[in-house]
Amino acid sequence: MDIAVIGLPQSGKTTVFNALTGGHSSSMGAGDAGPLQVGVVKVIDPRLAVLDGMYHPKKVIHPEIKYWDLPPIDREAASANQVLSGRQRNILQAADALLLVIRAFEDPALLHPLETVDPARDVKLLLDELSLADLEALEKAEARLSDGLKKAKPAERPAMIPLLETVQKVKAFLEEGIPMKSQKLTGSETAALVDFQLLTAKPVMIAFNVGEDDKAPTLESLGISSEVAVGLGEVGLCAKLEEDLSLMEADEAEEFREAMGLDEPAVERVKQVCYSTVGLVSFLTVGEDECRAWPVPAGIVAQMAAGTIHTDFTRGFIRAEVIAYDDLIRCGSLAQGRKEGVLRSEGKTYEVKDGDVINFLINT
Repeated sequence: MDIAVIGLPQSGKTTVFNALTGGHSSSMGAGDAGPLQVGVVKVIDPRLAVLDGMYHPKKVIHPEIKYWDLPPIDREAASANQVLSGRQRNILQAADALLLVIRAFEDPALLHPLETVDPARDVKLLLDELSLADLEALEKAEARLSDGLKKAKPAERPAMIPLLETVQKVKAFLEEGIPMKSQKLTGSETAALVDFQLLTAKPVMIAFNVGEDDKAPTLESLGISSEVAVGLGEVGLCAKLEEDLSLMEADEAEEFREAMGLDEPAVERVKQVCYSTVGLVSFLTVGEDECRAWPVPAGIVAQMAAGTIHTDFTRGFIRAEVIAYDDLIRCGSLAQGRKEGVLRSEGKTYEVKDGDVINFLINT
């Protein structure tokens, strides 16, 4: 899962990125405004530690999140009110989800680009920027499709009209302030727009970057309407503190957290909010070679879940042997689970649940 981290200048966007990645990142695609920084982090699934003790596999593989820190906007080339550059918008289109860093801390040494710290204003500003980017893309698409329709042969027009109508429909809703993910579209309409990679169709998480002694605001406490907040994930963290802790040795960081009375690392909360907002669950596979957690969309059926292991598994799917994680731990083995009747055989349309331990039977 690739998540792009964005925010206004002086929001602490890069500090959040450094905290999430522990300062470990690499550069990709250097350009005029600088390179894109990418960091890969593991999402630790505690169930794998237990399975490791049962199976002693050669490898234990946790899911990963790849965070992107976008290059800064070129202020000399940008307009005064521009939040995202054209290059940044292009990068965002390829991301699976967006993490919006919102400044909620006061620091006289770091002047907010809009002069005052106002999280509610900044949330709306960034969300409006995503909508604006989509509107511009759809306006260009509408003009291109309308021109193509005029030049098309009569026999070609019936196949072109539905796409144009879908573009116009989504554009009209965006103009009313409704992001694509909140619009009521048919399956065919959604599929028709996949290649457009619209930003308002992507899951969005809000990360409130607070001071060390501050309590993080919430979308509700900021008075942001439920219509705007619907579907948004939210989490608070002190990015500077988390960045400092991420650079310490694990034991030292743990002692520091205990001394300050801190709970789990905020970066772990960010990961969980990303998972829940994107709508992912994890099924597990076990064996002597590896124990692994596989993140998949909630509601995915067994045949499609098999394809996350190997694309050929979708075509060759026969059935899935499934046991709930808790049942496997109680039984102590798959064999005992089969004896007790909790290891069951499921077909193509079985809806995978979080924590399912699955063995796929494939026709090769």
